Amino acid sequence: MKARLVAVGERAPAWVAGGFAEYRKRLSHWLPLELVEVAPGVRGKGRDPARAMAEEGARVLAALPKNARVVVLDGGGKAWTSEQLAARLEQWRQGGQDLAFLVGGPEGHPPEVLDAAAETWSLGPLTLPHMLVRLVVAEQLYRAAALLANHPYHRA
Repeated sequence: MKARLVAVGERAPAWVAGGFAEYRKRLSHWLPLELVEVAPGVRGKGRDPARAMAEEGARVLAALPKNARVVVLDGGGKAWTSEQLAARLEQWRQGGQDLAFLVGGPEGHPPEVLDAAAETWSLGPLTLPHMLVRLVVAEQLYRAAALLANHPYHRA
């Protein structure tokens, strides 16, 4: 099983890219994780944010691996503890599908992306910078995999 993180936005700050790379490396033998960045929609004066969101959504959907289980990151989703995420990861492993985690742009995901999701995951009630969400997702996936492997990384 492999995972792909599809995220709207390009050129993460060095500290985000470095942190993501570290957790991707740590995860590599438990859950290979690939980052696919998609270009954000054009925003600004005289631009329709709904059109930008729709453009992003089309690019996100085009970046999905075939037959992957789609998990959308969204504030309206289900918030899991680290232990609950580990249990979900074990269920996903048993299902045998690759995974795709989707991070939207400033306005979130358009309906077409939400409709493609098997599940919607919330990182909690805080509003996080979208670049930071990449790092948090990678760390939490590593923590979940470490829990399943009885690795001492997670000490509750």
